[in-house]
This record gives sequence, structure tokens and C-alpha cells, in this order.
Amino acid sequence: MTTSPFIRPYRPDDRPELYDICVRTGHEGGDARPLYDDHDLLPSLFAAPYAELEPGLAFVADDGGGRAVGYIVGTADTAAFVERFRTQWLPPLAGRYPDPASPLLTPDDQMAALLHRPEHMLVPALDGHPAHLHIDLLPGHQRRGLGRALMTRFLAALAAQGVPAVHLGMVTANTKARAFYDRVGFRVIPVPDAGELTYLGRTTGGVV
Repeated sequence: MTTSPFIRPYRPDDRPELYDICVRTGHEGGDARPLYDDHDLLPSLFAAPYAELEPGLAFVADDGGGRAVGYIVGTADTAAFVERFRTQWLPPLAGRYPDPASPLLTPDDQMAALLHRPEHMLVPALDGHPAHLHIDLLPGHQRRGLGRALMTRFLAALAAQGVPAVHLGMVTANTKARAFYDRVGFRVIPVPDAGELTYLGRTTGGVV
């Protein structure tokens, strides 16, 4: 029986939807499928490793009929996650996505290179915010309170683990996402040489 949308823990059978949501929101909040030859590449970087390596911090927005239409994933400890990404997540994917030679000519090349360099997540200016996250909702399910509900659930899970603060990196041009993060209490963290990214952070406690 169909019910109203709700937030629940991620399940392994949500994996196809996780991949689909990630790539359909992967270009400044819009559909990234036209940009990439392999539509599994973005999810292999920004969604699936978190669901696999830290399933206790993976939650989905269920449409009420069992289908995931949004998710939030992340890690409580970025440094530990980077180590697990390199030693556990990357090796099975290295054959499908070999480290490309420079110059990086296509978006697939750029993302494959990033896949092989998880240490890019280690940014000294973010040390005071040890956790990080990724959140995405399909466009038809935005502005319904699901993003805030996902964030509330995730932050509560971090707080229960004793994690004091969390960060995220977003493409600066994604102004809709920035407006959402501002509304749920994130503030800019100054990071030198951040390029096209803006880094935001907040404590895990308090009102979302």
C-alpha cells in the first residue's frame, strides 16, 4: 500500500535508485547523463562507496511505495574513510576505471582521475569538521521537506556517534543547493585555493 514519503535507512536493494539519483542530479543539481559516457562513474565516487563502507549513515527518502527518490550519505571520519576508499573500494573498480593519463580531456577522464585520488578529500582547513556528506533529491521531490528531513536524520546519527561537526563541498555555481544549505544551518568554511568549490559546515547539534 502506498503511503506518504518518509525517511528510512538505505537498503542494498536501493542501489539502482542510488546510482540513478546521483547521476540525474550530478551536474550543478541537474542531469549529468549527457556529460558522461559511463553513467555509473559519478555514483561510484559520490554515493555508492558511502552506502557500502558506512551504511549506518546512509538514508533515503522513500516515495511511499518503496522507491528511493533521494538520499543522504556520508562518513563520520573523513581521514578513516579515505583510507578505506583506497584499500577497499578502489581496487575492484580500477580495472573498469583505469587512472587516465594527462591531459584529462573528458568529464569521464576527470572523474576517473579523482576516483584514483581519494586524498583530495583531506583538506586541512576542514579538520574541525571531521565528518562530510552528500545529499541529492530528484527534482520532482524537492521543496517538500524531504531534504531537511534527510539532513535531520543524518545529523542526529552523527551526533549519536559523538561527531561534533560536518562539512560538504559544493560547486559554487549551484545556487539552488547553496540556498538549501543556508536554510539548514551551514556556513562557509574558508578554504584556500578551493577552485570551483565552496565548502560549508555546521555542528551536528541544534535545529536543522
